[in-house]
Amino acid sequence: MNRRLWLAGGLAAALATAGCAGPTPADYAAERPLLDLREYFNGDVTAHGIFTDRSGKVVRRFTVLMKNSWDGDNGVLDEYFTYSDGETQRRVWRLKKLPDGRYTGTADDVIGEASGQAAGNAFNWRYTLALPVDGKVYHVQFDDWMYLVDERVMLNKAVMSKFGIKLGEVTLAFTKP
Repeated sequence: MNRRLWLAGGLAAALATAGCAGPTPADYAAERPLLDLREYFNGDVTAHGIFTDRSGKVVRRFTVLMKNSWDGDNGVLDEYFTYSDGETQRRVWRLKKLPDGRYTGTADDVIGEASGQAAGNAFNWRYTLALPVDGKVYHVQFDDWMYLVDERVMLNKAVMSKFGIKLGEVTLAFTKP
């Protein structure tokens, strides 16, 4: 009897976990306009964003000025951050477009390689970032989603976590001139 109870409990837990699975890029394959990262992130782009803690409180605001370029399937996204407290930061992404809407990328503060998938109007990007906080550096995971609204505007929502525990979210609105 105990064995059946454990098996039933395990099956119920597995079904519950499967029911909580998040969206995949394929869920957006039919959405338009079609997102081509090489086209959108080519030239100057500006973004305005916020970081919210896990309670939803805005703890930081920022602006990003981006200078982007592509040479075939290889791109450079040169980002200049200015935070509401006056701090500045620079991140340079080096992207590579692969077949089937896949991308990889590196940056100096990204641990290993980021990987992403585009489909329809959406792009999902996952990576580990070395995040400096109060004199210490933490390796945190980002599950980053971008959604093209029109040829000028793209919205971005990224969940930041450590050991599977949500730390907060980053929300951005990208605009092209």
